Amino acid sequence: MLPLGLMAAALLSASPFPALAQTQKPAEAAPAHDPRIPALLHDLAQVHSIRETALSPDGQWIAWNDGRIELAPLTDTRHPRMVTACQPGARGAESGLAWSPDSKSLAFFSECTPDHKTAIFLDDAASSTAPRQLTALNGYAKELEFTPDGKSLSFLYVEGATRPSGALAAMKPFSGVIGVEGLEVQRVAAVDAATGALTHLTPENLHVYEFSWSHDAKQLTYVAAPPPGENNWWVAKLFTQAPGSQPKVVFDPSTTTGALHGLQIAVPRFSPDGTQIAFIGGLMSDQGSTGGDIYSIPSTGGDATDLTPNREASPAWFQWIDDSRLGIAETKNAASHLFVWDLHTRQESSAYNLTLPASVGAGGLSMQISVASNNTIAFIESSFAHPPEVWAGEINDLHQITHLNDGLQPSWGKSEAVSWTNEGFHVDGWLLYPANYDPAKKYGLIVYVHGGPSAANMPRWPGAGFGAAPFSALGYFVLLPNPRGSFGEGEKFTQANRKDFGYGDLRDIVAGVDAITASHPIDPQRVGITGWSYGGFMTMFAVTQTGRFHAAVAGAGLSNWQSYYGENSIDQWMIPFFGASVYDDPAVYAKSSAINFIKNVKTPTLVVVGDRDGECPAPQSFEFWHALRDQHVPTQLVVYPDEGHGFVNPEHRVDVLERALTWFDQYLQ
Repeated sequence: MLPLGLMAAALLSASPFPALAQTQKPAEAAPAHDPRIPALLHDLAQVHSIRETALSPDGQWIAWNDGRIELAPLTDTRHPRMVTACQPGARGAESGLAWSPDSKSLAFFSECTPDHKTAIFLDDAASSTAPRQLTALNGYAKELEFTPDGKSLSFLYVEGATRPSGALAAMKPFSGVIGVEGLEVQRVAAVDAATGALTHLTPENLHVYEFSWSHDAKQLTYVAAPPPGENNWWVAKLFTQAPGSQPKVVFDPSTTTGALHGLQIAVPRFSPDGTQIAFIGGLMSDQGSTGGDIYSIPSTGGDATDLTPNREASPAWFQWIDDSRLGIAETKNAASHLFVWDLHTRQESSAYNLTLPASVGAGGLSMQISVASNNTIAFIESSFAHPPEVWAGEINDLHQITHLNDGLQPSWGKSEAVSWTNEGFHVDGWLLYPANYDPAKKYGLIVYVHGGPSAANMPRWPGAGFGAAPFSALGYFVLLPNPRGSFGEGEKFTQANRKDFGYGDLRDIVAGVDAITASHPIDPQRVGITGWSYGGFMTMFAVTQTGRFHAAVAGAGLSNWQSYYGENSIDQWMIPFFGASVYDDPAVYAKSSAINFIKNVKTPTLVVVGDRDGECPAPQSFEFWHALRDQHVPTQLVVYPDEGHGFVNPEHRVDVLERALTWFDQYLQ
């Protein structure tokens, strides 16, 4: 089979249709007949996003990054000091907040250099002098942190990178010997905090995804696999390594005989005494989208012990508090749950326990919380009702730190947590009401299916791009379900759609539509469905299985699991979900392929994708669009140049949303 890049080029050059993909840029957006759309797009662009926040280890200082780095004493954050390596009037990306163990220095990455390449800078927290450059880099770097002894800064580094690491970024054009030449390997690197000398700590034959240090700074633990890194995270192993020594495998999911056999691992952390390594293990569909149970192994290697068995929730991040307690952040019933877990009693602490109907994080890992030694925590909180702001304090005495979005009010309607049961499963999600809701009127409903499938719809303030809340602003109810396969109800629930894509999960979604339609003034003839990635697949598959949906928008979807297996850059992810490769069990892939049921489709469907998407390649969207045209189903395909699985061009992000809003406006109003 042709490599993805060649296949896409062949499809584009051979197509007899004047498709958008044959142009250099997207065609002009479809006319926004609804005058509310331009006003809504303007409102969405007003939010100030906050990318990261970090407390100093002693809890006396807090920094945050909203496009520029701000620093203030935690006792008085009204007048923060801007920290930047940029000269006055210059701009450059800055990120990666990392505090020294003594809380005196803040390190960060900056592109404010003469050649605009990334460098590491150090700022003296108590001084107003300009940060000093520690070292210059030549590649992609992330996850900056000091070693526990404060002597070095370590980070993930792809030297000579041509793109950000990870499968979400746009894939570079294919050339040469595929899978052998041009591989970009992410390694752990360290820079001496005094001299700026750079050292690669991990070998060049291992692509490292996450890492952390032992508390004495004498050992690393990390999750890694042979390159190519985009594809092999699903078969990664857990390693330990002393700097200057060879790595040692301490846990391998492919050879374990327990519950983690063939599954994924993330967030490795040494216990304070160095005798244990804890990590999150479970069925995960995307590196960085973390959920499962928390396990531990002896730091020398051995069998894994489940520290959080049978939780009806999905831990996403944790930190050792001491040798007998963990601080955990998890998804539970479509909300964020923060708590302390006692390893001896296997019980939650009642004194340190907080549930928020919001999304939380501090940048970096999923649901990461910044924690200081004095029990102070900090995170960015965002919900449907409240735009993102930094909060900090003790877990039961949090205070709003930033006020960057004061005055912003939602253009969409109110939100409420919803749940229903189906086939023995408890299913949760969120419901957005139409803006200016009038219970005497009938409304349309749009179902917004999340990606993954190992993920969850969570409440968060939208940015200027594709998402659920804008549909509410245009007068629709919006249901955001978390069907089986999602995070938030425990590992058994997450694994419930293995070898069953599009069946049990779709029945859960339709049951949710039934429940919401029965209890709210919804016109059943005005129900639509949309989603991105796995949500794009579910959109494509749903319209082949039921006539319940009268309009659809499929973003970065996939229509044919059999051809997809040979086209994408991440085929390793499918084996844990389908149980075998497509060559060993083609039937299990065929039964979930929308293209095999295409003659059932009557639903007008908009299809959008990036031309350099390695996760859900553009040929998948071409297949579905071409089949719909053949069946005379109203459809449109929009391909965006130089975009990967996650769109980054602001104009493209807005264009996708505008087209989706207009599509539903056309077919559901």
